[in-house]
Amino acid sequence: MAKTLLRLMTELSSRKWISRTVGAFSKSRGSKAFIPYFVRTYNIPVQEAEKDWKEYRSLNDFFTRKLKPGMRPLDLSEHALISPVDAKITAAGPVSAGTLLNVKGQNYTLAELLNHSPHLEKYKHGYGLVLYLSPRDYHRIHSPVSGRRIESEHIKGKVYPVNDFGLTHMKSVLSRNERLITYIGHAYGEVAVVKVGAMNVSSIQYADTAASSWAQGDDLAYFEFGSTVVLLTQSGTFEPEPSLQPGDTVKMGTLLGRLKPLH
Repeated sequence: MAKTLLRLMTELSSRKWISRTVGAFSKSRGSKAFIPYFVRTYNIPVQEAEKDWKEYRSLNDFFTRKLKPGMRPLDLSEHALISPVDAKITAAGPVSAGTLLNVKGQNYTLAELLNHSPHLEKYKHGYGLVLYLSPRDYHRIHSPVSGRRIESEHIKGKVYPVNDFGLTHMKSVLSRNERLITYIGHAYGEVAVVKVGAMNVSSIQYADTAASSWAQGDDLAYFEFGSTVVLLTQSGTFEPEPSLQPGDTVKMGTLLGRLKPLH
């Protein structure tokens, strides 16, 4: 019974009334009893968590947990762009004339993904990585660069699944779901951190809504029950790490590639 409920909670639904109900329950004190089932079902490494699982007030409180210091060392080599999350690389490649190609067999235009933002002009020939967070993963999002907030945009949307099934069998999920986009200016240009929500209404939250700048690796935001980050780099400013390929898993702080001056 408990495992069935947990799977229903984490297999994302496009019906917002279900999302609201599940979201409310996951934040309730009663949901705390489900934490051990959640840990066992998804084999979560609780030894990494900042606190003992019994100290979390609810399932959502546990899901958005912080980690003990030192659990995610950062690659601080020169010009490094690091992974903002623990995730599987769903897709990675150049943006071609404003289109992110072959994300589980589908193409995504930047115009749709970025909600026709004027910023999209900077990324039309950039590079994109799609990073999927499973229920097992650590769900806080960190800054991939040191820089300042240029703009933030919250786009209301659907709550379709962003797992392999959803990305493969449903049209344009990344562009139709709720999104919280952070444009960060850095020494060589700009990156867009597109946080794609699912499951719960208001499922993406800033760690500090007042923050105007971040050091690389700083806590940026967090997901409530699973989702995806699309990381975009400005045209001509990024060389990807050649050893990383779609299907690989990365930890927050892993080198994704190197930033370079815009020519």
